[in-house]
Amino acid sequence: MLKKIKNMFDSQEKRRLLENFMSLTILQVVNYVLPLITLPYLVRVLGPEKFGLVSFAQAFIGYFLILTNYGFNLSATREISINRENQEKVSEIFSAVITIQLLLAALSFIIMTLIVFSFSKFSKDWLLYFYTFGMVVGQVLFPVWFFQGMERMKHITILNITAKLIFTVAIFVFIHKTSDYIYVPLINSLGYLIIGGMSLWIIFKDFGVKFALPSFENIKYHLKEGWHIFISTVAISLYTISNTFILGLFTNSTIVGYYSAAEKIIKAVQGLLGPVSQTIYPYVSRLVNQSKGRAIMFIKKITILIGSVTFILSLGIFIFANLVVRILFGNQYIESVVILRILSFLPFVISLSNVFGIQTMLTFGYKKAFSKILILASAINIILSFILIPIYQANGTAFSVLISEIFVTISMFIYLQKKGILVLEGKNV
Repeated sequence: MLKKIKNMFDSQEKRRLLENFMSLTILQVVNYVLPLITLPYLVRVLGPEKFGLVSFAQAFIGYFLILTNYGFNLSATREISINRENQEKVSEIFSAVITIQLLLAALSFIIMTLIVFSFSKFSKDWLLYFYTFGMVVGQVLFPVWFFQGMERMKHITILNITAKLIFTVAIFVFIHKTSDYIYVPLINSLGYLIIGGMSLWIIFKDFGVKFALPSFENIKYHLKEGWHIFISTVAISLYTISNTFILGLFTNSTIVGYYSAAEKIIKAVQGLLGPVSQTIYPYVSRLVNQSKGRAIMFIKKITILIGSVTFILSLGIFIFANLVVRILFGNQYIESVVILRILSFLPFVISLSNVFGIQTMLTFGYKKAFSKILILASAINIILSFILIPIYQANGTAFSVLISEIFVTISMFIYLQKKGILVLEGKNV
């Protein structure tokens, strides 16, 4: 796979792109291996009920992660990538985006506090939600979009691995019984905060970025640039993190635990292809500006390559779902097997929508169409959730997600076909 990717890039870009790819690959391997060590231990010690409660809290706080991110993982990445040779401009972009994120984090904290103390379902576990909120602050302090835009993925790798190691060691040191569940989000948040502080130090010291209070016009510009991506991300959340949240509202923590366990496996597999997506997005963004024809040819090759790999991975999950659940989680999570089989083809479907949507529609400027597709998919998912969850519970959630993701992928493919961008075969219009 690495050799094929290498042949796709121009010789001038090979070294940097392959360095970025290798850095992110190492990160994803660590992200894949460490959870395989901690997750089986964690789900057994906490049990389905408390594991489900922790997952429900993470889903709730996930909304504030989306709000503070505001689509900057793509819009700010693109801005930094285009202007990375201009240090003054880079500092200007950094200052504006980080200021917006800090303001959004403050707003998020106020909203969270009001919700937590207004409803008994939340207030009885209020400390759990406040501990989990540390992830929001940590994410703001760790501007991944900056390192991606500068195409210095090794910094992301080193910092993320540091956080994961802290979390992994702390889990075994501090989590020994069910009642220790309260420390899981605290440990996770501390890891985020530590690497957040380290990342800012690197940005100011190694990249020479200087922070300055941004002008109102600058803030307005970046809010506008990230708006469609933000709306798209909100829409995506309605059939990703919202599913866990809605399931928790309709059922109980134990059922959420069964669903979350299966979902963790799917996300781990999807994460394996993260380096490819993160590496090629800045490259495709610049390539589209230089030559749309070359960009389309590159996207065609990536579509076939990524589609083939993810289909094999998805098929493997479907076939060996029973074995995987028993080995990783034990017999008390046997209810997760059917859920995992329903979700098993998500890596294949989502990898294609990533290429069609993020790598193609966004880089070619079809932001509004991208947003509309995701908003419509969200509406479909919400309707299906309210219909299926009361009847099929966790299985209903899994079906809602799968159907929504299939709709997104097919819709994006059809849209690109109509625009003359044939990502699979044939000549482009």
